[in-house]
Amino acid sequence: MTFREGRLVRVMVSMADTLVSDFDAVDLFYELVVSCTDLLGVAQAGLLLTDGNGELRVVAASSEATGVVELLELENQGGPGAEAFRTGRPVRSGELAGSQAHHRWPDFGEAALSEGFRAVTAVPMRLRDHVAGALDLFLTEAVDLSDEDLTVAQALADLATIAILQDRSTIDDRTLISQLRTALETRVLIEQAKGIVAHEAGLNMDEAFGRIRNHARNNNERLRDISAAIVSGDLTPARLTSGD
Repeated sequence: MTFREGRLVRVMVSMADTLVSDFDAVDLFYELVVSCTDLLGVAQAGLLLTDGNGELRVVAASSEATGVVELLELENQGGPGAEAFRTGRPVRSGELAGSQAHHRWPDFGEAALSEGFRAVTAVPMRLRDHVAGALDLFLTEAVDLSDEDLTVAQALADLATIAILQDRSTIDDRTLISQLRTALETRVLIEQAKGIVAHEAGLNMDEAFGRIRNHARNNNERLRDISAAIVSGDLTPARLTSGD
């Protein structure tokens, strides 16, 4: 078994461990996007879920850099992720500076190029015939993912989709809306907690999130519960564990 195969097995086992009742969906989302940057060598990754009305909402990004989040939010105006969501099939952008990509997604392509990305591959978040969102993979070179990497990305996305829609005999818009509402509410709470930790501990936002996530994992707690405790003042940044 190669190093990457071993890493992939560990990631999939970790994600599969969430297939229990009352799991932390937001932690799973971050596990997915961070694992994609690690396993696939992409620069950044972001996850979008539908609100049930055809709109995609950002629920996780491998970096909280403003540019990445803004790019994900642009997807509703057209982009590889929006196309993967609409068609239920993977989408490779090719060279974003090329005429074909510019014609398909002019605003998204221009914005992505301005952030230093040269290509984007997107895979749908799907379960059977239902598509719940899309996973965007940003590359700094004008080279699309290989077929093998695309298979890995789709497998991870499918596993995450199964997790968030588990134990449902039927999948409908109300289910998706409920899942999205919880994820978005938790994301807002995490953003507030990150701001507090970053300010008080002198960290950037990504470092602050890493501190919060490590504390949650080390203490077998949910991200949203730890974030809520920080926001309420019940847990001070100084008490957060920083080890992996």
